[in-house]
Amino acid sequence: MKSNANTGSASKTLAEPQSADRAKRFRIPLIARLLGAKETGIFLALIIMGLFLAVSTENFLSSTNLLNVGRQISLLGIMAIGMAFVMISGEIDLSVGSTYALGGLGTGMLILMGWWLVPALLMGLVFGAVIGLINGVLSTYGRVPSLIATLGTLSVIRGTALIMTGGQPVTINARNGADPNLLAAFEYLGQGYLFGVIPMQLVFFVAVAALGWLLLSRTAFGFRVFAVGGSAKAARVSGIHVPTVKIWAFVIMGVLSSLAGILSLAFMPSGQAGRTGLGLELDVIAAVVVGGASLTGGVGTILGVVLGVLIIGVLRNGLVLLGISPFTQEVMVGLVIIVAVAIDKWSTKSRSA
Repeated sequence: MKSNANTGSASKTLAEPQSADRAKRFRIPLIARLLGAKETGIFLALIIMGLFLAVSTENFLSSTNLLNVGRQISLLGIMAIGMAFVMISGEIDLSVGSTYALGGLGTGMLILMGWWLVPALLMGLVFGAVIGLINGVLSTYGRVPSLIATLGTLSVIRGTALIMTGGQPVTINARNGADPNLLAAFEYLGQGYLFGVIPMQLVFFVAVAALGWLLLSRTAFGFRVFAVGGSAKAARVSGIHVPTVKIWAFVIMGVLSSLAGILSLAFMPSGQAGRTGLGLELDVIAAVVVGGASLTGGVGTILGVVLGVLIIGVLRNGLVLLGISPFTQEVMVGLVIIVAVAIDKWSTKSRSA
């Protein structure tokens, strides 16, 4: 009995250092992952930018200004979440600005025609889903590179919106036939405040970001998106139907582009097909790249995208508060995008080396 007791004591003594070693080995990689994550660098850059603006301006840290920044980045952020799915899958979508215009203006026209609010909103999202489906089919089964396919649909969608509206502005008000009660509910989506404080556009952005994170990080579909973007050939060998995954990524992009367009029209209930969303695709792609997503696919996170959108939003807001010329603002934002793409390329080469 004494021998058994000694043996048990010795085993316990040996087990304790082993468990301590395992815990130590677990902690070190965790810290290394945190320090090496792209999101950490982006977050630190955002903090440094925020501290600089807090010291150099009077109103940056005011609740009014911060909520205003949140509202300003919301539509860009909603679209950037969709672009993350497309870019991580190894594709790109240049038609998002046109989809933004068609989805919003199409919904507005349905409201003026007497549709109830919910069916009009759903139809606006369907417009985006159909556009995403077309882009996805062209890029997969049509074997047209997504850069070329979506560059073509960019013009087709913009032209369709111009034909649909006759090139005239679409203004949602009671004078043009909108029901006053329906109009109030529609405008609340873009102009309202949750609890009288938080802009509704920001509420939609947070909800879309949370759903995007769950879908990309916690579902089999999200795993397939990363697998397809990392290596389409390996994903195909593993039994993943690559075209289906890419098509769904484009559909998500289309729906979110239309949602952003609808919220934009709800905020400012007037728009013109020839100008609404013009050039917006560049800002969306820039936000995703600044957020750490790779242009070659297979890399990116929703958290990184949110941080990338915040960096662009805070940068633009800070330049305005500092009284920088709008022309200089465009130069500085462009430089940030160039640096972000360069860092992406350098890090990609480092990983492959």
